[in-house]
Amino acid sequence: MLQIKVCIGSSCHLKGSYDVIRALQAAIACHGLQDRIELQAGFCLGQCMHGVVVQVGEQKILGVFPEQVGELMRKHVLPEVNSPGSPTYQNG
Repeated sequence: MLQIKVCIGSSCHLKGSYDVIRALQAAIACHGLQDRIELQAGFCLGQCMHGVVVQVGEQKILGVFPEQVGELMRKHVLPEVNSPGSPTYQNG
């Protein structure tokens, strides 16, 4: 299962982390990936000056806004869950 964390620490909270979480929830549902992605909130991902911080697996994406979630899904999430080498890959 692919783990996605969204920082909800003070700085990221003020920059809209809950809006990013809602956008991610909608995108995950739209792609039917609820059983392959674990979406979590996390306190301080160590990049307070660059929030909202989203961590996809081990990769941190900085400065995420809700309107960027579609691009984040295309660039970082879908390749992970659709890769044959990924533990979340489902053939067919």
